[in-house]
Amino acid sequence: MSFTADIWQETLPLFETIRTMPFNQELAEGTLSQERFRHYMIQDAHYLIAFGRALAVAAAKADNTDEIVQFANAAHTAIIVERSLHADFMEQFNVSPATFAATPLSPATHHYSSYLIATAWSASYPVALAALLPCFWIYAEIGSDILKRAAKNNPYDSWISTYAGEEFHEAVRGVIATVDRVASVASEETRRDMRVAYTHAAKLEWMFWDSAYRLEQWPL
Repeated sequence: MSFTADIWQETLPLFETIRTMPFNQELAEGTLSQERFRHYMIQDAHYLIAFGRALAVAAAKADNTDEIVQFANAAHTAIIVERSLHADFMEQFNVSPATFAATPLSPATHHYSSYLIATAWSASYPVALAALLPCFWIYAEIGSDILKRAAKNNPYDSWISTYAGEEFHEAVRGVIATVDRVASVASEETRRDMRVAYTHAAKLEWMFWDSAYRLEQWPL
């Protein structure tokens, strides 16, 4: 069994918790409140800036030219291409650039963003990739799952089609293949650290969606 297949099986209960959490259930049904989705989109736009930075650091650490290009392109996609999806929703929900800029990162967004950037800078290339993988893989699987059960005329169809789409899934398959490559030549200690990084980031995926559903703000 490959490294990624093994870690997916190990964390399957966590994925199932994410798949069935209220945010994703209601998103699939089309009943998720605009207030909650608006909170999510603003925080996700903040998060993607940090995600792009972490991907750029991973590209700089890559040990071959193909992977430099792979993760540099992924950083470009995170910041430029997915921003267009957010821009459409921002306009739909009347979120001006000034409102977005004035909205601070929620505690969960701050935690996840800080974790990815810190790991990208301080950890080895394989461990940095393992920390970045859940955002790719879990989103792809959630997108596919929601597409299968989404209500007709779902107000969030464009979000669903983005993460269930073949273009995104092709990129995810590429990241999975790269993580398996680096894991196959890594030491047992490094593979252990990769498991820890992947699992922690997967937990932060749950925290991010849960925080959006709760409309999380700083308590002080």
